[in-house]
Amino acid sequence: MHKLMRYIKGYEKQAVLAPLFKMLEATFELFVPLVVASIIDIGIKNGDAVFIWQRCGLLILLAAIGLTCSLTAQYFSAKAALGFSTALRRDLFRHINTLSYSELDGIGTPTLVTRMTSDINQVQNGVNLTLRLLLRSPFIVIGALIMAYTISSRLTLLFIAATVVISLIIYLIMRATVPIYHEAQNAGYAAVKGKVVQEVELFAAHFI
Repeated sequence: MHKLMRYIKGYEKQAVLAPLFKMLEATFELFVPLVVASIIDIGIKNGDAVFIWQRCGLLILLAAIGLTCSLTAQYFSAKAALGFSTALRRDLFRHINTLSYSELDGIGTPTLVTRMTSDINQVQNGVNLTLRLLLRSPFIVIGALIMAYTISSRLTLLFIAATVVISLIIYLIMRATVPIYHEAQNAGYAAVKGKVVQEVELFAAHFI
């Protein structure tokens, strides 16, 4: 992973700004329950229509600012991920050009094409997701727990239990599906390679 980080060179600013804007979006989202609580506890309780409309306007403002931060984060993360994958693909292509014919035959054309396209696209998507969720998810979880504690300590315990259960479920799903994905990917490689070899043999038998 450390070796791959050098491909982000030239996009350091985008790689830093993307998670920061996502953190700002999460911050504005965490303010929403507090505003709604004030509408219920003060506005509706006292029948203050002016207060309710003011808080509704504040909710719209928070939503607009959060949307702006989200779109900005998406832009920076996509730009950084695309630059990362472009540099990685360029380096991989340069390395493939240094291989001998015997090495190319040993690796196989389908494998090289998959490395240049699908695999690098997966890495690009991984970088994009990492930049967008690096700070947002932990900040949302920790911030939600803090906000819940200010409202009710019992509610906080419920959130902690739910967080642990959901994390465990996600871990078990990933542990079960990742090996299946690798098996399917290897099977796909083998099928494509076999098909190519079969077509080459048929071509050779027809013209030779």
